[in-house]
Amino acid sequence: MTYVGHRAPAASPDLPRASAAATTRDVVAAYVGLTKPRVIELLLLTTVPVMFFAARGVPDLGLVVATVVGGACSAGSASALNCVYDRDIDEQMRRTRRRAIPRHIVTPSAAFTFGIALGALATVILYVWVNPLSAVLSVVAECFYLFVYTMLLKRRTTQNIVWGGLAGCFPALIGWTAVTDRLAWPPVVLFLVVFFWTPPHTWALALRYREDYAGVEVPMLPVVARAEVVGRQIVAYSWVMVATSLLLWPVAGTGLLYPVVAAVLGAVFLAQAHRMWARARGTEDLSVIKPMALFHASNLYLSLLFVAVALEPLLH
Repeated sequence: MTYVGHRAPAASPDLPRASAAATTRDVVAAYVGLTKPRVIELLLLTTVPVMFFAARGVPDLGLVVATVVGGACSAGSASALNCVYDRDIDEQMRRTRRRAIPRHIVTPSAAFTFGIALGALATVILYVWVNPLSAVLSVVAECFYLFVYTMLLKRRTTQNIVWGGLAGCFPALIGWTAVTDRLAWPPVVLFLVVFFWTPPHTWALALRYREDYAGVEVPMLPVVARAEVVGRQIVAYSWVMVATSLLLWPVAGTGLLYPVVAAVLGAVFLAQAHRMWARARGTEDLSVIKPMALFHASNLYLSLLFVAVALEPLLH
């Protein structure tokens, strides 16, 4: 594998083992860290607003709580099992070597048991207190993330996050089925918005940490392609993402709030993506390219877009 722009770094030095006298608080924090709370927050951000949209108003509070708890347990399970499988590369990457397993606070076997238990709990909660369809979709998403993305794609192809990112799109479907117990076109549109959003979001982060990925031979696109090529791909996916987001207006028959917000957010995001692409032409200097600006913009874009999804039925 050829690393573009810089020499691949040597493996990171081993981290010191955690103290045998680690406190209960340290251990609890380590287990919480295994679930990747920030990822859970992002997934729930695309679940709860869709519940409002599906209910055409405020959904039942008990249903929301059950869906949130079940979804959080499912996402936490997938993340914990991902940490178990990727523990070899997590020890070498600057971004991940402070996780619980590389620091030896939690053993791989304990993390595996924790992940399986969370997954089982998620399935029970969603099946009993939400509905079987939502439980099945949750299991499919978790299995896809673990077996297709983590085990099959991540270390083999630059398309890893494109197709592996499908797992992160399922919360839009689950939020809808939790309320309606059936699938429909509106959540499919939102599923596709998240699908096309994932590559720009992840590739911006991967540009920032591409030396890490190169050092462990994970072929993220920014590792094997010039920054200018990555920028062009980000712009292409961003245009499709924005166009897809506007489809919700005719498909779901929304009022004007959603399309206006989607158009404004889309224009701002496209401007940011084009600026990054322009900065990447002829340079691999990350201080010039500023990929994290686009990464943070992508988080804000998705957050505000789904807030508009939630507000639409309340104001329409």
